[in-house]
Amino acid sequence: MCLAIPAKVVELADGDMATVALEGIKKKISIALLEDVVPGDYVLVHVGYALHKVSPEEAARTLKLMSEAGVLKEELEEIAGETQ
Repeated sequence: MCLAIPAKVVELADGDMATVALEGIKKKISIALLEDVVPGDYVLVHVGYALHKVSPEEAARTLKLMSEAGVLKEELEEIAGETQ
């Protein structure tokens, strides 16, 4: 489905790259579109790019709504498949 999904930045890397984590899944993404990203920030991730920073509360609300709608599991499976 490819929705933008909130994830927590866990590590910064060279070249405007970062590692994000969600539900035990880690993925390298580009943070080139954002400024001042630090570990601990939550970002909306879409097709490998961080599009926007969100608060931890907004991330939790969004993930809860996605889970209730039944799309979170599908998105996580897609992300997990990309990282293997």
